[in-house]
Amino acid sequence: MSDIKKVVLAYSGGLDTSIILKWLQETYRCEVVTFTADLGQGDELEPARKKAEMLGIKEIYIEDLRETFVKDFVFPMFRANTVYEGIYLLGTSIARPLISQRLVEIARETGADAISHGATGKGNDQVRFELSAYALDPNIKVIAPWRDWEFKSRTDLLDFAEKHQIQIPKDKRGEAPFSVDANLLHSSSEGKVLEDPAQEPPDYVYQRTVAPEEAPDKPTIVTIGFKAGDAVSIDGQDLSPANLLTRLNTLGHDNGIGRIDLVENRFVGMKSRGVYETPGGTILLEAHRAMESLTLDRGAAHLKDELMPRYAELIYNGFWFSPEREMLQALIDKSQEHVEGEVRLKLYKGNVITIGRSSPKSLYDEDIVTFENDEGAYDQKDAEGFIKLNALRLKLHAARKNRT
Repeated sequence: MSDIKKVVLAYSGGLDTSIILKWLQETYRCEVVTFTADLGQGDELEPARKKAEMLGIKEIYIEDLRETFVKDFVFPMFRANTVYEGIYLLGTSIARPLISQRLVEIARETGADAISHGATGKGNDQVRFELSAYALDPNIKVIAPWRDWEFKSRTDLLDFAEKHQIQIPKDKRGEAPFSVDANLLHSSSEGKVLEDPAQEPPDYVYQRTVAPEEAPDKPTIVTIGFKAGDAVSIDGQDLSPANLLTRLNTLGHDNGIGRIDLVENRFVGMKSRGVYETPGGTILLEAHRAMESLTLDRGAAHLKDELMPRYAELIYNGFWFSPEREMLQALIDKSQEHVEGEVRLKLYKGNVITIGRSSPKSLYDEDIVTFENDEGAYDQKDAEGFIKLNALRLKLHAARKNRT
């Protein structure tokens, strides 16, 4: 890549990406543009600007993408009730395509030759960043320093930082206890003290939730309103997507909701152990499924459940911008046309319990399901023929077994 003159770097302002920034300048003798996305990670972003300026960066992009993140990425994913391997709500996975999208767009705006990220060669994020980038611009060049540079250890990185007067936080001079990634949907913690899956995570790992044991003894009751499959209100108050998820995060935090400890299968082939906290997303998933239970036809609901693991895998593996994900999204969005109404939930010590739901588009008919007089609504005698027709192949199968 000797023709690289300008690179757009996904820049957090942390030690690793600051080292990458300087390494790009030294290795390629190129101009670097930094891009820092505010996805609700909770960090103050101005220090990232100041650090970039100290490293001589002239073009600095710091953007608040929280509304875009929730509206165009999180909500479409939640319409499918998406979980990976039965438990993971894909908080990290769903953020990567948006970051990649802006990297590619900024590269075009600034005339950059390449983009760069700080993902390691062992993880999923390198795949997600790069597959998204190539899907949006087939000619884009990607620089992944963790796969290319000469550094072999943490000590090498710290020595490089000191040589170039890159500020090193005191807690980074030793071994960091674990690695953290966060956005408005979740926080994830991996590595170091969490690498032994037999050991319970220390209390200090958790950042987004109080311990369920320490949550209030009195339950919190909350009502979530839906329109076309998306949450639009809390307790009757209309909220923007990001503000709604922020409010759910607060409710989830206070009630100890959304903690998971899992060993997952990475796309690159290895297993990894992580501790994830998704307080608002856990509430939202329960509410959405409850709303669908009232408004979604059985065939549509079961088809969605069959397709969901495939959809989740596409997102986890980095194929958000693939044609097959877009095809599935069209089907999912079609299913949500009548997913409208309100769901009432009880939040209590780590639990999310549906206690009521109502909808103007409900398929639930009390006259049909009642145990009281249902004259004219449903003829129970019809069930006999229904059962006999469904039993026919089972009878034939049993008769053959009895002959042999």
